[in-house]
Amino acid sequence: MRRIEWNERAGLLRDGLSSGGAFLVALDESGRANPMTIGWAQVGIVWSRPILTVYVRKSRYTHRCLQQADSFTVSVPRSGALDQALALCGSKSGRDLDKMQAAGLTPIQGRSVSTPVIDGCVLYYECRIVGRTQQELPDLAARDVIERYYPKGDPHLAVYGEILSAYVADRA
Repeated sequence: MRRIEWNERAGLLRDGLSSGGAFLVALDESGRANPMTIGWAQVGIVWSRPILTVYVRKSRYTHRCLQQADSFTVSVPRSGALDQALALCGSKSGRDLDKMQAAGLTPIQGRSVSTPVIDGCVLYYECRIVGRTQQELPDLAARDVIERYYPKGDPHLAVYGEILSAYVADRA
């Protein structure tokens, strides 16, 4: 794998999120890696640092993991790859099973954080959590956003991760 600048291959992230998703991994309180499929993320500069922001609903087990974690990783598969694993990690809960094992995923120890990345992807981000903001429905100004994305009243936790390492697979 080859290290890259944090913003060098953001197009791979965009493509992954819009096609099948990416894997967000956080450690649970026992230290077990819990992958979750995400379809939303942002990369940019916040607090004069390169930040990857991920969004997780209160109802998800990963929400609890991210509340106590100090880091997370995002692993982006090539479009069309690992689709079954993405589907499982987006529909099953880490409360009920070891999703890494159930999906047949292989963790690789992170280079800069204790949280692993997932083997077989093309783009990797390792992030140290520097902030969390729980969204509340009254703070969302667009009624159509509330109606479309929050009909059950389950807003997201925005988790801001300082990008400590970004790298691509040699074949990317």
